Parts: sequence; structure tokens; C-alpha cells
Amino acid sequence: MTLKFYQVDAFTSKVFGGNPAAVVPLENWIEDELMQKIGMENNLSETAFFVKENSKYHIRWFTPVNEVNLCGHATLASSYVIFNFIEKEINEIVFTSKSGDLIVNRENYLISLNFPINPPQKIEFDETIEKAFQQKPIEVLRGGNYTLVIYEDENFIRNCKPNFELVKKIDPHGVIISSKGNEADFVSRMFAPNEGIDEDPVTGSSHTVLIPYWTEKLSKKIFRALQVSKRGGELFCENLETRVKISGNAVLYATGNLFL
Repeated sequence: MTLKFYQVDAFTSKVFGGNPAAVVPLENWIEDELMQKIGMENNLSETAFFVKENSKYHIRWFTPVNEVNLCGHATLASSYVIFNFIEKEINEIVFTSKSGDLIVNRENYLISLNFPINPPQKIEFDETIEKAFQQKPIEVLRGGNYTLVIYEDENFIRNCKPNFELVKKIDPHGVIISSKGNEADFVSRMFAPNEGIDEDPVTGSSHTVLIPYWTEKLSKKIFRALQVSKRGGELFCENLETRVKISGNAVLYATGNLFL
């Protein structure tokens, strides 16, 4: 069996920036075990698979170690592939997924994701957080599949060197650290060592939690956000009340075939 694949850098306008995702279009679903093996072999934070079903695309995402319920950057990468290689004439895609319907639009030079919102709620402080990040946070919250840890200073977010073994104990899925930005409205980083990803370069799904948090703190609904990982990424965000809009660029890095 031979499958076409694409590797796309998402939430960036230049190759080697943003978050790389592998995209594998399918005519029919293959076995879950095989998709997981492909995700492991690709060794990127996510490999996305999709199948067109009537007018929608059913999408699934695999890290190197397991399947996840939602992935923003791999959805953006999949949309880039559909818009540029599969259905060049369309400007809107509806994906069905384990997180419900995900709406994606092509708007000028940006691809916009419309995702369900996940407002975070304050939780009790755990000393493991201070030990993992070597500084006590301002507050700790949880929303969606993430623990959100807030700090005062962007420089701390950029320079923090977490203890990943301790980060594993904080949340089974992922931990976001965030602060107000110096130039952007807010900055963040996201760590998911339990998912086989010590640090995710740019995370669309984490912004379903970050956008409602910073809406409340900054009293605004439209944001420019930076994920300040080593690769870095830029996201244009909007709070739509029950959903969020997360927009960004994407660029093609590679295309080829999988021989299975």
C-alpha cells in the first residue's frame, strides 16, 4: 500500500518555523494500529489523517504515542493541504472529529480555525508546579485538557527550563505557561511529556483555553498571540463567546509517499 503524505509547518509564514505536522489524506480508513505506527515513525508532535465523508472531512490526530481528541496545528496543516492540493476551489472546510465539528475558512492569506471554547477555572495550587518551573505562579487554572499556569513576566516564559519528569505529574495531557506579552497581547508555551512531546512548538488547541482567560484579564476579544518556543509561532485570535477563532499561516516543507 502506498499513501501520499505532506509535511506542513503551521502557524508560520516561513519554513523551519511554527509547528510541523504530517498530513496523510485517505480514501478509506486504515487500521488504528497502523495510523499509530505512522505517527510514531514520523516522530512529529502530530500526524493527521482524514477521509472525506459526504461534504465533510473526518479527521483524526496521532502523536508518537497515542491518539488525541483535538489538535489545532495539524488541523491547520490538513486544511492547507485540502485548500492547495485537493479542493482548490473551496474556501471553507468542516471537519468532524472527537471534539465535534471544526470549521476552517481560508481568509486572504490566513487559515482560520473555529473551535469550541474551553474557559479555564481556578484550581488549588500544587507545589509540584513551583518545583517543575522553579518559580511560584500567579495563579493556576484548568480548562479542556490543560492545566494553565500564569506568570508575571514574558522573559520568564521564554527562558524557563522545566523539569519534564515533574511536569508529567501536573497534568496527564498538557501544561501551558503564559503571561502578558511585551509586544503581543500574550505569550505562552505548552508541554505534554505524557503525550511523548516535551514541548509542542505551537499549539492551536491550547488557545481554546488561553483566549477566554486573557479575554477576562485584558478586557478584549481580539488578540495577537505568540507561542515562544524555540521554533516560535504567531496566532491571531478572537473570542466568539461559545467558540474561538484561531488564525495563522502555513507553508509546505515536504511531500512524498509512504510505502506500507
